[in-house]
Amino acid sequence: MSRAPLMALQAFVLAARTGNLSRAAAQMNLTVSALSHQIRGLEERLGRRLFERGPRGVAPTADGSRLLDLIGVPLESIEHALQQYHAPRHNALTVSLMPSMASGWLVPRLPRFVARHPQIELSLQSNGALVDFDREPVDLAMRYGPGQWPGVQAEHLFDEWLTPVASPALLQRLGRPKLHELGQWPLLGDPSGSWKEWFELYGGQPPRRFVTHFSDREALQRAASEGLGVAMIRLTMARPLLDNGMLVTLFDERMRSQYQHYLVYPPRMRGQAAFEAFRDWMLEEARVYAAAEQRANAPKVKAPAPAAKKRARR
Repeated sequence: MSRAPLMALQAFVLAARTGNLSRAAAQMNLTVSALSHQIRGLEERLGRRLFERGPRGVAPTADGSRLLDLIGVPLESIEHALQQYHAPRHNALTVSLMPSMASGWLVPRLPRFVARHPQIELSLQSNGALVDFDREPVDLAMRYGPGQWPGVQAEHLFDEWLTPVASPALLQRLGRPKLHELGQWPLLGDPSGSWKEWFELYGGQPPRRFVTHFSDREALQRAASEGLGVAMIRLTMARPLLDNGMLVTLFDERMRSQYQHYLVYPPRMRGQAAFEAFRDWMLEEARVYAAAEQRANAPKVKAPAPAAKKRARR
């Protein structure tokens, strides 16, 4: 047998551990098609099927699990050993953040950074997965959560605010609700999440059933913009749809989220010139944005009561 196909083995390990071909492909900077080709080639080479493919992703077969046990740790050891030989990129940074935050918050502000630091090359990775800074070629990340992640520095950028929104078409069809009437409207989302907190804070009777639940917030916003119903959204995330008129806030009332936005990075990044320049600029932009949001939301803001500790969000 010829030499071991290291790229195919790496693709297999990442897919097995993430259970998601898209996420594994993103970590390897490959297309899903190219990653699938690597895995198929490995399966043909070994004469065994390594994955069960289902609607929610992939899972290793019994043969795949045995192979993962054999090669997972050795491959990690090779990656860690090679990291010390990576050439430092003094004027380049790779930033990971959710697609919605890239398009809705960071990208509109980036021209100011480029004008101030034209020598720094930025690479944006739009990815909702948490970053493993020891294994992935990422320098820093923008994340939404409680601000406590092991092994990294997390600096608070700004708070998040939630409020109900609807499309102009829905308002034209049904009128505009009063605050206490909201439960009579078609509501989208999870009744046990932010909607429950909203009704507890502002009163009214929640509906017996919600129109549709969504696991993806971008799909939720799209459904609201198409007139399917009223959605509870994060204002920062939905800002582009609000600015272009596809969504409209229903009330002046706002609810402060229990999670906030953070700049997250490994401690080793401190002192690197490109990183320090980007960090300083991000904190400055965040201060300006937070002050504007505070002024806009100050009149009628409530925060949900502290709840039991939840899982960290990305």
